Amino acid sequence: MAYELLTLERHDNGVAVLTLANGKVNALSGALVAEIGAAAQDLTDSPPSAVIVSGGDRIFAAGAEISEFGGPDEAKVIGPEIHAAFDRLAALPCLVIAAVSGYALGGGCELSLACDYRIASERAVFGQPEILLGIIPGGGGTQRLARVVGPSKAKEMCLTGRQVKAEEALRIGLADEVVSPESLMDRALELGATLAKGATVGQGICKRAIDEGLSTSLAAGLQIELDAFVEVFGTEDSQIGVKSFLENGPGKAEFVGR
Repeated sequence: MAYELLTLERHDNGVAVLTLANGKVNALSGALVAEIGAAAQDLTDSPPSAVIVSGGDRIFAAGAEISEFGGPDEAKVIGPEIHAAFDRLAALPCLVIAAVSGYALGGGCELSLACDYRIASERAVFGQPEILLGIIPGGGGTQRLARVVGPSKAKEMCLTGRQVKAEEALRIGLADEVVSPESLMDRALELGATLAKGATVGQGICKRAIDEGLSTSLAAGLQIELDAFVEVFGTEDSQIGVKSFLENGPGKAEFVGR
């Protein structure tokens, strides 16, 4: 489908790049959230090898469109719409990489948290400043942030609205890498290309096992892993990988993505 507030580009190597394009601040309006959900569905229907989510050089995404906020009735609509779009993105059967340059605040931070891996430029700034408006995060921030940085740090960030710069984000685990602004997309594309050469079906199975296991007990999570372990041996790539290892040693398999 055609998008007005974002672009979705598929590279020949199987990497897809979703770039927000809603004005200078990439406000997460209802219309943009709907397009993110639609793009995620497009990617679900035809899965890429990896996805990169990016925004502007100085503002990744500055948060929700405040003018659309009202009272509880509006919140009952806005919250579920954001959750649905971000959950669909998070559930993609491949690594979803956030390439964050500039401000990722409120919904922008929550969008980055819905991704599996965050590469931040040196000018990146993360934050959940909703409390400064007298409200709280409603796009997954209270839950995903706590799972990434721990409950104490998540409470401190959400209850004060304090913004976190790139180096601190790296230190607390909110960012996984910090690179120069000039090399941000190159690094994201490099990681995406590396994944595209791998056993992509197995990558998706592994991601699903990790995500599902985090939402349950250790015992249940270990059973999820065992089921996934059996499942992955049914892929063509597993046969290729094992055969290649026995004949040529590790790291030389040429996978086919099946």
